[in-house]
Amino acid sequence: MTVSHFFEALNSSYLSELDDLRLDSEGQDVLHRRLADKRQEIAFLVNMMETSPEMVAVVLHRGFTFRLPAVMDDLISREADEFPEWQSLADVVLIAPWAQPLADTFLKEAGGDWFLTAAAGLEYMAGKPVFAAAVDGGDDDEDADFEDAGDDRNDVVGAGESDDGFDGGAKAGKEAADDWMADQGFDRKD
Repeated sequence: MTVSHFFEALNSSYLSELDDLRLDSEGQDVLHRRLADKRQEIAFLVNMMETSPEMVAVVLHRGFTFRLPAVMDDLISREADEFPEWQSLADVVLIAPWAQPLADTFLKEAGGDWFLTAAAGLEYMAGKPVFAAAVDGGDDDEDADFEDAGDDRNDVVGAGESDDGFDGGAKAGKEAADDWMADQGFDRKD
């Protein structure tokens, strides 16, 4: 899997930010509480979304479900100036009900589309073991929002699988991503 310089550079900072928020001085896991506190600072954080997207994106931690991992694999291979429009990812990236007001706030800002795409890419990488060594699975209460909506965060489709359960392998996943990106108006990668 290819990862762009953009995502490669931001991934470790994103994981470090989550790790810094995870434990208090007594070693207690306080990630959920600290993320809730950070979400209350959204008015300030929107000012940082372009300059430090990895620091702001943590407010959306566990707020996405990825329906077509091959598209996300393609996304994280792209540089920041090659992102598809956020709206074109609507069928691929679902936002949890608790995170939707945050996403709406970001979308009202100039560069909000770009930021949500970057945040989704960082969160996708955080959910893949090969990229997320510093982040454990955690059991945040936000998961209940997905279960209430009929989605299960623990059953997110893995790389190379389609959402119908058929494991088409990496080649089929790459072809599906290429087809989807071509449908969005992007040139096919050779």
